[in-house]
Amino acid sequence: MYYDALRTFVTLAEVKNFTKAAEILHISQPSVSLHIKNLEKEFQTKLFIRSPKSLKITPTGEILYGRAKQIIHIYEQTKQDILEHHHDVKGKLTIGASFTIGEYILPSFLVDFQAQYPNLKLEVVIGNTEEIVQSVRLFKVDIGLIEGQTNEKELLVEPFMDDELFIAAPKGHKLTGRKEARIEDLHNQVWVTREEGSGTREYLEHVIRSNGLKVESFLTISSNQGIKETLISGMEALSLLSLHVIERDLTNKVLSIIPLKDHTFKRKLSMVYSPAMKSKMNVAAFVEELSKR
Repeated sequence: MYYDALRTFVTLAEVKNFTKAAEILHISQPSVSLHIKNLEKEFQTKLFIRSPKSLKITPTGEILYGRAKQIIHIYEQTKQDILEHHHDVKGKLTIGASFTIGEYILPSFLVDFQAQYPNLKLEVVIGNTEEIVQSVRLFKVDIGLIEGQTNEKELLVEPFMDDELFIAAPKGHKLTGRKEARIEDLHNQVWVTREEGSGTREYLEHVIRSNGLKVESFLTISSNQGIKETLISGMEALSLLSLHVIERDLTNKVLSIIPLKDHTFKRKLSMVYSPAMKSKMNVAAFVEELSKR
């Protein structure tokens, strides 16, 4: 069984120092070296390139790193599942969520979910869609909630709700005075948008491409709140944001939306998780409750 060797390898790959790895794992430095040597013999490849001043993982080491994270997580989860009563939802559930979901949709759901499962310890990790998918793949989170789809064939993707987006603008923008704007009115605009890897950014780029819109410039901000504050401050720019993100700002009349003739912007919000997680009681309970929304 190579569990201990894989755990040593993952730790060394992350800290890139034999002494630190030994301290973290509470083993000797020669033991760390032996574990790596045994893995290199097993896989017939070099996992690290060593030099007096640095330790660099090799391309084949990168391949093993991703798989090792998965193996370790499945092993540890199996131990937990065997020790737990399978009919009882308890322990810990780590949820990854994209910014729009994690900041504006998930909190109210978690209040009810926590009340229903008081013995369950919840942890939420927020990142952009690309980061959350990667965290799911590497088992850094038990389940992810993302905007749209993913091309990861090894993961299960299930839509859980519809989301509508609107073109948001500062009060006083030249387009806000119109009862209804046309798609052509969006030519040569400044757009304040999320970073690459964000589901909202990907959707905006799809809208721009599919309608042949010319863009004056992009201002990229990796935060929905940052985007809103930029618009509220009066920048003559537009953004495409979920209604969940701007609902309060519209009520408080600090932002406006620009309705478009013959155009609506809708997408699916999805759960994404590994097939290995399907039998985990905590994940199953979360999926079931979220699907009821």
